[in-house]
Amino acid sequence: MKVHVLQHVPFEGIGSIRLWLEKHGADVSYTRFFEDHDLPQADNFDLIIVMGGPMSVNDELRIPWLRQEKQLIREAIDFGVSVVGICLGAQLIASALGARVYKNAQKEIGWFQIEANQNVTNNFNFPEKCKVFHWHGETFDLPSGAVCLARSAASENQAFQFGQNVIGLQFHLETTPENVNAILKNCRGELIPGPYIQTESEMRAVNNPAYEEINSLMGKVLSYVTRGYKL
Repeated sequence: MKVHVLQHVPFEGIGSIRLWLEKHGADVSYTRFFEDHDLPQADNFDLIIVMGGPMSVNDELRIPWLRQEKQLIREAIDFGVSVVGICLGAQLIASALGARVYKNAQKEIGWFQIEANQNVTNNFNFPEKCKVFHWHGETFDLPSGAVCLARSAASENQAFQFGQNVIGLQFHLETTPENVNAILKNCRGELIPGPYIQTESEMRAVNNPAYEEINSLMGKVLSYVTRGYKL
């Protein structure tokens, strides 16, 4: 299985996804937008993973490669390539599919609960309720033809599925303690008191079982979108 990772900043790596890729013997390549890069052909891959980042999908004038990245994502979807987007990655998928991305009423930073949409069939099923790691200030409208998979108290669209092999996650299931350390080091200036913003100490107090739960769920998402491939 050929997998390509779109990584926007060095401090938002793939976390637990690395173990899943190794377990399944994936041939993995990267586009690291913070380095010199050329975008590949979308149809060269079985799975494209679009990571997070602090920029907005609407920053095309300031960050011209965003337009090219969205085009690549749209082409991948049209070719039938499996695509998983995380945080900014989910917003990029939504934008590539023509949906609006905009500032959310509240930032979500820290460990907060999501609730599964119980009214969906023949789609990926999240647990009825689970606590996951968030770090985002924007949200998106549901793309036309997509199904909402989960919501939270602060964001109506936390996860969506488009077709059978495209999933966008507003939250971070790949997060490990190392990921939390890295994002805190680079983005702790965003920790301004708010109803859905935890303190650094609250985030660091989370224990290993919470990480194991979300990392397991990340693996299930990846297995779901690649279920048609020989792993």
